[in-house]
Amino acid sequence: MPPTDASANAGTAPVADTGTTSPTARESRIGPAAEAGADSEDTLDLHLPDEFVALFAEDTGAHGSRSLGATATATATAGPASASATSAATVEGAGTSTATCASEASPASTTPNPNDLLGDVADWGPISTPAGPLHLVPVRIERDLPIISRWMNDPAVTAFWGLAGPENAIEEHLRSQLIGDGRSVPCMGLLEGTPMSYWEIYRADLDPLARHYPARPHDTGVHLLIGGMSDRGRGLGGTLLRAVADLALDKRPACARVVAEPDIRNTPSVAAFLTAGFRFSAEIDLPVKRAALMIRDRSLRHLL
Repeated sequence: MPPTDASANAGTAPVADTGTTSPTARESRIGPAAEAGADSEDTLDLHLPDEFVALFAEDTGAHGSRSLGATATATATAGPASASATSAATVEGAGTSTATCASEASPASTTPNPNDLLGDVADWGPISTPAGPLHLVPVRIERDLPIISRWMNDPAVTAFWGLAGPENAIEEHLRSQLIGDGRSVPCMGLLEGTPMSYWEIYRADLDPLARHYPARPHDTGVHLLIGGMSDRGRGLGGTLLRAVADLALDKRPACARVVAEPDIRNTPSVAAFLTAGFRFSAEIDLPVKRAALMIRDRSLRHLL
């Protein structure tokens, strides 16, 4: 799970210069574990709480715009791969794909899931940060797969995200979120218009991660990968994580906490979360790693 777990800047692998908070613990269907036939927890069948089912039922009756049957079916299908840590790794030459992130209409197969359980991340809009305006743009596979694949195959990133491999395998990881049940949204992070990071914003309370910590309704999880080598080691991880965590709290009134679970060995990533105002809550054992449970509380956001 994920996001900036390779460095204190949320996107690197080397302890000194990483900026990655990756989902290494995200039981991915990609990689050695999957090839060995091990179960991937990010595909576990999780059911929505009764409160959500009731909410969807009410929406359907009032507006006729949402199908409870479709939602229930989507929930039973494979969900996003997100029960892991945040790995912020940097990829050399990541800036070469900047021009490819021009905004265009996406084909139906890769448009954001209409059953989005996060409150339309696509509409959250840009946010000001000390490093410049940051905009989270939902991934479009045909546009973003090459650069994301290059980032994921960087040795500094691989150790924590575990998604190294051919483009079709990484495409599967992205597509499972885009057409899944809406509990996770993969995004490209554009800083001053330039794509330089990969994010996963997800419902931690509906994720396999919830089995490993005392989750609360509407807990929002975040994974961050800082792609470019030039963006690592500059403190960007903490800066961007704070901005996105506060953005999630602002846009999701029902959410009282933003959580993350970087690999406990990823010291730069943990440091980035602390810099971003997260507090260390506990060490937790996830299927593929021992993680540091990091929490940013709404009630403490102005104190940390």
